[in-house]
Amino acid sequence: MNVAVKNAVSPAKGLPMLEKHRQQLIKDILDQQQFASVRSLTEKLNASEATIRRDITKMAKRREINKIRGGAESINGVPKKKHLSSSAFIVDKNKHSETKKLIAKRAVELCTDSDSIIINGGSSTYMMGEFLSDLQINILTNSFVLANFITENSDSQVSLPGGEIYREQGIILSSYENDCTEYYHGSMMFMGTPGIGKFGVMESDPLLIRSEQKLRKQAEKLVVLADSSKLGKRSNFVFCPITEVDILITDSKAEPATLKYFEDNGIEVIVVEAVEDE
Repeated sequence: MNVAVKNAVSPAKGLPMLEKHRQQLIKDILDQQQFASVRSLTEKLNASEATIRRDITKMAKRREINKIRGGAESINGVPKKKHLSSSAFIVDKNKHSETKKLIAKRAVELCTDSDSIIINGGSSTYMMGEFLSDLQINILTNSFVLANFITENSDSQVSLPGGEIYREQGIILSSYENDCTEYYHGSMMFMGTPGIGKFGVMESDPLLIRSEQKLRKQAEKLVVLADSSKLGKRSNFVFCPITEVDILITDSKAEPATLKYFEDNGIEVIVVEAVEDE
């Protein structure tokens, strides 16, 4: 397993991001957008300002970036690669984490030994890994952090599509049609979303949609994991209409009328008890 993949995220609850990984993400962010303030980096990477300032100082001394007033800038003259409009995996993973874990647990309860499933990358679906360890199933995922966790903690067969690694989101995306996904068939595809409602299942970036739609074609059913804060929320792009969703797993903070709306549209709604102290 590639070292960058192994160090991408710690599976243990509450462990801070490794310094090496955090600094690589800082470099990636600067290469994408040329400049970032200390404040924006603290928000993206869920770290303190003191930590980010120390990182910038160390990296500037190694001549990996330029330290400037209030932040840092890339040493490259032009953006290195396309910026992906999606929140950093490590930040999303820490939002409503206990409720997301219960949603992930319920999602895994839909699976049985010898199943073939597809899991789209994301913070909610990553948490399925902990509960998949007792099953022996076939999994196709574009999440390299989830693939790493599953291979180290279970006997399940894991397949990855070909493509480019986006470290900040912890996923692999391909701009090519032939990335091996077309050879895989799954009974269910599990995915998270920044929002779901009458406008459909939302996504934050068209590149993500292209990758996810290729995965969706290979699965019989679509299962969406969305805590109650995502219900009715809109984003920039629509992945699919809600009529294409087979199962929605959410939490008990959802409004009854909202849940009824999904049910009226033919969606099986599964509700887990929300963790009140989040």
